Amino acid sequence: MDLQFTPEEEAFRAEVRAFLQEHLPRDLAAKVKAGQRLTRFDQENWHAILNKKGWLAYHWPVQWGGTAWTPIQKFIFDDESARAGGPRLVPFGISMLGPVLIRYGSEEQKKHWLPRILDGSDWWCQGYSEPGAGSDLASLKTTAVRQGDHYVVNGQKTWTTQGQHANMMFCLARTDKAAKAQSGISFLLIDMNQPGVEVRPIRTLDGDAEVNEVFLTDVRVPLENLVGEENKGWTYAKYLLTYERTGIAGVGFSVASLEKLKLIASRVQRNGKPLAEDPQFATRMAQVEIDLENMKTTNLRVLAAVQGGGVPGAESSMLKIRGTVIRQELLSLIRRAMGPYALPYIEEAQHAGWGEPPVGPPEAATAAAAYFNYRKLSIFGGSNEIQKNIISKTILGL
Repeated sequence: MDLQFTPEEEAFRAEVRAFLQEHLPRDLAAKVKAGQRLTRFDQENWHAILNKKGWLAYHWPVQWGGTAWTPIQKFIFDDESARAGGPRLVPFGISMLGPVLIRYGSEEQKKHWLPRILDGSDWWCQGYSEPGAGSDLASLKTTAVRQGDHYVVNGQKTWTTQGQHANMMFCLARTDKAAKAQSGISFLLIDMNQPGVEVRPIRTLDGDAEVNEVFLTDVRVPLENLVGEENKGWTYAKYLLTYERTGIAGVGFSVASLEKLKLIASRVQRNGKPLAEDPQFATRMAQVEIDLENMKTTNLRVLAAVQGGGVPGAESSMLKIRGTVIRQELLSLIRRAMGPYALPYIEEAQHAGWGEPPVGPPEAATAAAAYFNYRKLSIFGGSNEIQKNIISKTILGL
């Protein structure tokens, strides 16, 4: 494969840069670059801007509102957007449920739900993890019992990211207790605004509450909200997770973080010299840059395979592992560069508009919070240990 960008792809990169320069709100980009928390309005605003341009569902078929971009064009867009300070899109509707509906959903489901994902009518969350079923997802206990023209769902989901904003959840539930663990699961679409759905926030290490517990008590789900076939949900769940894990790699965001780290290391002084000249710090920076360049190459190889008609498989597990380790190392180095200034925790400094002078360098206010928050990267979407098992089975044949 040729890993060099063609003249047409470079022209596309220029088009993306021009669009971002004109349409990415300056205040939103500033918040992203500063590592500040984004509001629901921030997310919905960027979603709407991209949808208006027709660049929102860039991995969907044109028939359903996609762009027909090649995987390389998608890579270029992600890279340029991250460098410009574009926020990560909320992935649950666009990047996770959308591909599942397009491949496995009924025509009625596609016609009803896909336009609502694009125009922002629905905010989706993911109902996969449970208190006893995270990395071992097949052991989930939530049940869906068929009664007439409905399923009655009971159980508990946890670590439901941004579930506090969601009006819809795609959910895995057990519809056959007698079947093997992976064989009795169905994929349901649940209205979060009906009786029996309770959302409770979970406070995380960075002081935020972006994840939740969701309790489902006798929740009635119409049969038409079953995606695909009953008891075949594991197949759809695995297909969705390959997209989630590839996205978690976050190559563009790591590139942007590396640029931020280099800038910080050139400004911060250690023993009378820029931190970038400290041998130990410089060694770690060099190593993470090498790892990132290697991951970019792997990512392009996966994209080239997808461009040839393939679907991301175990390679997405490789990207998930390397991507999350690299992002955690970058955030660790940024926090380390702040030294003692990373220690004070000021909740208000996590938000835009806080008018007090920063304690130490401007990046110090969010350095520790980002470091602690992103410890989760190597756990969610299937822990890195689980990904290693997948690689050992599917690639190495162990």
